Amino acid sequence: MADSLTPERRSWNMSRIRGKNTKPELLVRRLLHAKGYRYRLHGTARGGKLPGNPDLVFAGRRKVIFVNGCFWHFHDCRVGQHAPKSNAEFWDTKRSRTKSRDAEQRQRLEELGWDVLTLWECRIKDLPALEAELESFLGPDTAGNTKHHANVTHDTPSNPSRAASAS
Repeated sequence: MADSLTPERRSWNMSRIRGKNTKPELLVRRLLHAKGYRYRLHGTARGGKLPGNPDLVFAGRRKVIFVNGCFWHFHDCRVGQHAPKSNAEFWDTKRSRTKSRDAEQRQRLEELGWDVLTLWECRIKDLPALEAELESFLGPDTAGNTKHHANVTHDTPSNPSRAASAS
């Protein structure tokens, strides 16, 4: 199928794609925050920037998470294996370079003593599996919050009608 966009329009569209605060990354961040995990963003740690600028940094645990788009990071799923027909040589070179750079950065982080988890965009859609993978990688929340319940009503003096009905 031929590209329905002009090269100029395609270039403009591609220039608008960003590497930070993507929808998959925001979904993972919301999930982790709701479970009580706290993190730093985009490769910052106490000593400065980490190799590869991981999306989420858990400095106290020495763990980092990358949230990768399947197309951009050459994942082995259907989306990641799709090869653009227009300017094919450019895209093959770019994506191959990204894949090797990712491997180098992962190795550098591991050599520095960091545990690395890569989450792929295609696998983030299964929320129960994602939750289990994150909890397995990160371990228990240090604040003791194993489950976060937002709609819990407590019998306290600040809620007198609730306390009176409980008597």
